[in-house]
Order: sequence, then C-alpha cells, then structure tokens
Amino acid sequence: MDNKEFFDEVKKVIDRDIRPFIEADGGRIILKKAVDGIVYVSLSGACAGCPGAVMTLRGGVERILKMKVKEVKSVKLIY
Repeated sequence: MDNKEFFDEVKKVIDRDIRPFIEADGGRIILKKAVDGIVYVSLSGACAGCPGAVMTLRGGVERILKMKVKEVKSVKLIY
C-alpha cells in the first residue's frame, strides 16, 4: 500500500469509527498526515488541553486504527 492509499484508508476509519465518539464528547480530531505507518492527528475542541487526551489517543484512536489498518505502526499527536 502506498502512502496515498494508506492516508485514504486511515481517513476512512477515522471518519467512520473514531470521529463520532470524539465529537460526542465535544472534541475534534483532524488527520494531518499518514506516512510510512505513522499517523499524525491533532485533537481540538474539548480534547485540547484535556488530561485524558493522551489516553484517548493511545487507548482509543491508536488501538482502533491498528485493528482496522494493519499498516499502522503508531499514532502521534501534532498541533
């Protein structure tokens, strides 16, 4: 899978399986980049500055992406 296909697949999973849960809590997730197995996202809204944002990133976003897109190695938070 090339980087464009990887980005598109990650975006699809975020839009379908992750975004609704984050938005339900007043947060927002934006896919910034997905390259060579690394996914870069930013969190805003209620997630910005929230102490639980790292847990959401690791226990939620990264876990779901790894389950649904086998090429995902890690998820990094960028601003």
